[in-house]
Amino acid sequence: MIKTKYLVGALALMIIAFSCKGQGKKIASVVKQNEMVDFFADNGYGNAVAVVQHPAGIYHDGITYVCYQGPKEDPYVASYNHETKEWKGPFKAGVSEMGKDPTRKKKIDNHGKPSILIDDEGYIHIAFGGHGGMRKHGENLLGNHHYGKNLHAVSKKPLDISNWETLDNISPFGTYNQWIKMDNGNIYLFYRHGAHRSNWVYQLSTDHGRTFSEPVSFLKHKRRTDIEAEDSWYPWVTRGLGDDLIVAFDYHICRDRNNTQDERGHIPERHNVYYMVFNTKTGEWKNVRNERLPIPLTKEVADEKTLVANTGKDWTFQGTAKVDANGNPHIGMTMGPDVGKNTSGPKRMGYFKWNGKEWIQAQDSGLPVGNGDMELTPSNEIQFYLAEQIAGGTGEVALWDGGVNGETFQKTKILLTKPNANFAISALIENPHPDARLIVAERKPGTDYRKMYLLGDNGPIPRVKKEANVLEKSIK
Repeated sequence: MIKTKYLVGALALMIIAFSCKGQGKKIASVVKQNEMVDFFADNGYGNAVAVVQHPAGIYHDGITYVCYQGPKEDPYVASYNHETKEWKGPFKAGVSEMGKDPTRKKKIDNHGKPSILIDDEGYIHIAFGGHGGMRKHGENLLGNHHYGKNLHAVSKKPLDISNWETLDNISPFGTYNQWIKMDNGNIYLFYRHGAHRSNWVYQLSTDHGRTFSEPVSFLKHKRRTDIEAEDSWYPWVTRGLGDDLIVAFDYHICRDRNNTQDERGHIPERHNVYYMVFNTKTGEWKNVRNERLPIPLTKEVADEKTLVANTGKDWTFQGTAKVDANGNPHIGMTMGPDVGKNTSGPKRMGYFKWNGKEWIQAQDSGLPVGNGDMELTPSNEIQFYLAEQIAGGTGEVALWDGGVNGETFQKTKILLTKPNANFAISALIENPHPDARLIVAERKPGTDYRKMYLLGDNGPIPRVKKEANVLEKSIK
């Protein structure tokens, strides 16, 4: 009898152990499937985001929508619901004419990164794919040709990123697209109308992006007579107060490739800081002193009427601007010496502000070698969100706070760090949620693919690993 009970008990223990073993595998499998990562996608491609193509993200009705350059330089869009913590996408929003030619020497052009806008009816717009257009697209009356085609895609349903259609209603000769929507619903698309030797223009839509006006030039390219070069520009346009748009820009000496002044030929040489204002209600362009400007602006008039700072031999790269509650502008511009062939380096972020009478540059501000965007808080504190590479090759994205004066800045919060990496960074997301202020792409040696991060005050927003590995899923 005792033996029988022993056998029954042993058998029961074996069954329980076997059952628990299977359950353990099931639990482990569930844990593995729900493993979280700090990136939302791994299929960013090349320089997947940049400050100049903006906005790359918008916060709207509880959801942050983001866009970036994905495989074959096509645009991708994803979204994050801050209440439900749910990610959607990424979905491909269109097909670029770049990134498809395996024989092209420069395999990744990087100029056709997308920018995003949501119109008053809730439809989502993406502009992408251009680096000046090609001769097959026709004659460019406002500049020259290079590569790709500027394209405009719209979601088929309001606030739905899963299905898109491409509309043929903007010039094909665009690059560096910058969207702005006014309070009355009017939509402005600013871009360079061609390659380096082209005017900067805008197109206006008064019917939610279904049709656009002809391009209107506001910065003029033209041949120089003193050196073998052409005037070229890099502006950054955003909302000011009321009906105003503000523009921070620098000047590019577009040297001939075989010029006799610099044996390096055509190099990314930019100088100076400029600022002007566009009143969209009156159509007038003015400088910071409220003096009217002739448009399109030439180099000579820009130097006389809109100059913020003459940087001399120092080079500049990618300015951004904001205005405070009094309408006074603040500008961030990366600046530094020319140190080598076909490059410029290292550039520290420079900060400029208008005090009502003159432009003031922060000296010895403490800002690092890095690139990014600036923000004015409701209490008029000046902050920069910057990506840099620190000691040991570690990539870092951090918040730098300059208080209300902006004389000296201190690093107050690190949002993301990764070893042996650096980051491509977007401009600040439009109307950002505190948890989602900007987008960064992690650049690692040995691959053109990038992990994409959505960063806010608490660092990156996590995602389930199997959802974030979109590149792995596409390969499989």
